[in-house]
Amino acid sequence: MPETRPFLHQIANLEQLVALLSVLPDVSFFIKDAKGRFQALNRRGCDYCGVASEREAIGKTDFDFFPKRRAREYVEDDRQVLNSGIAILNRVEPAPESEGSPHLVVTNKIPLRDASGSVIGVAGLSRRVEQLRGEADTLRRIAAAVNHLHQNSGHPLQSEDLARQSGLSLRQLERTFHKLLGTSPHQYLLQIRIERACRLLTESDATVAAIAQECGFYDHAHFIKTFRTAMGTTPSRFRSGRRSKPSAGPAKPLTP
Repeated sequence: MPETRPFLHQIANLEQLVALLSVLPDVSFFIKDAKGRFQALNRRGCDYCGVASEREAIGKTDFDFFPKRRAREYVEDDRQVLNSGIAILNRVEPAPESEGSPHLVVTNKIPLRDASGSVIGVAGLSRRVEQLRGEADTLRRIAAAVNHLHQNSGHPLQSEDLARQSGLSLRQLERTFHKLLGTSPHQYLLQIRIERACRLLTESDATVAAIAQECGFYDHAHFIKTFRTAMGTTPSRFRSGRRSKPSAGPAKPLTP
């Protein structure tokens, strides 16, 4: 933490901040340890888990509250953050409610580090995306577009193609996308690609050039420039820094 913020070092008890997050009416908040066990949960989080109080959830995992398929998705996301140390930001996905629920949430997950810099847990926030004046169908289409970006981030993708696949005009897609996520489909795709590149740089022994192509960057120079803009360093230096941390884990080759 920058030395220009010494006041934050004076805060003795994290539970003071957790208490503030606990009263947010429209946001689900949680903290999990490295084994996926809940350590903090606010009121909306308790509602999603189907428990009356935080006490009933502490020490339990997603598998205690959600269908196996959905629980596996949550656990995989948590593991991604734990292993890479990279946050998941502004992901649109189904709300953690009953299967078939029309509600969507925008989810963010960040790694929690101890004093030595090792990742020891995950904190997350989800806010419900309310219907935009009858545009529930449009929201579902945007969620499908977001899922398509995640599933096909390694392939060439154009906003026009995404709009046609979603059944929206390009203007509708870009306007609603920006309203929900604060960015354009193109910039969101770059974010997905950079997050994936960070994971591969941390977890594999593949060359930087191979990772660039795997993540959809067919111009190596463009990859280096985009990565530096997003992460403040080059891919090689990022890899070197992550390998020096205990949380980086063993390196593996890229799977075909």
